[in-house]
Amino acid sequence: MSQPMSKTTVAPAARSATMTRPVILSAGTLCGNDVCNKKEESLGTVQDIMLDIDSGRIRYAVMSSGGFLGMGDRLFAVPWGALKLDSHNKRFILDVDAERVKAAPGFDKDHWPNMADPAWATDLHAYYGTHHELPPN
Repeated sequence: MSQPMSKTTVAPAARSATMTRPVILSAGTLCGNDVCNKKEESLGTVQDIMLDIDSGRIRYAVMSSGGFLGMGDRLFAVPWGALKLDSHNKRFILDVDAERVKAAPGFDKDHWPNMADPAWATDLHAYYGTHHELPPN
């Protein structure tokens, strides 16, 4: 009988034959990863991953930023397509200036936006310069 895999273990079949990075990871492995920009400035930490239940696709990463020891953190929904996984350093790269992230539409842990609202999604994707696919009716 084989041993169960830990959250950070990647099954051999989950690696592409032509790639050295994993192509399938557990969401728990990605939560807690740092987010930085191309200037190596720390932008925050992935707190959660939001799934579109109907399509089965990841829509957003929820990034926490700005607090100290978990106090005063603001949360930001970041379109999944805006993040690039840096598997070597176990972090994400978001090609956005740190000041732009500070000015981004954010929310607190007790007042989440309606992420299913098409107008909210359109505005968010426009802010980050990513393509937004409207869900089918």
